[in-house]
Amino acid sequence: MLVFDLYTIGAKLYEIRRRKGLTQAEVAEKAELSDRTYADIERGHVNMRVETLLKICSALNITPNNILVTDDNIEITEQTLIDILKDRSNNEKETALRLLNVYVNSLK
Repeated sequence: MLVFDLYTIGAKLYEIRRRKGLTQAEVAEKAELSDRTYADIERGHVNMRVETLLKICSALNITPNNILVTDDNIEITEQTLIDILKDRSNNEKETALRLLNVYVNSLK
């Protein structure tokens, strides 16, 4: 299941960083962020941009799945995606497609 809660995302980042033996300052530097910004993200106080998320994932050598998805077993099919988007405007569908492309490309 997709995680939207900033505190949960921050907690996952904290756990991953600690397991890798890194400091907040080290991750911030690798992700080209200020120490304060990264600390605020870990505390769940900042809603980060996709680009920031990808930089942090790269710094930690993880994929966005590691922090944006829970271990809940949910079967997702193409029809599920179509159903989610069916009542959205064309602009919203285009935005969703662009975000999905960024996400899929980050997994490579």
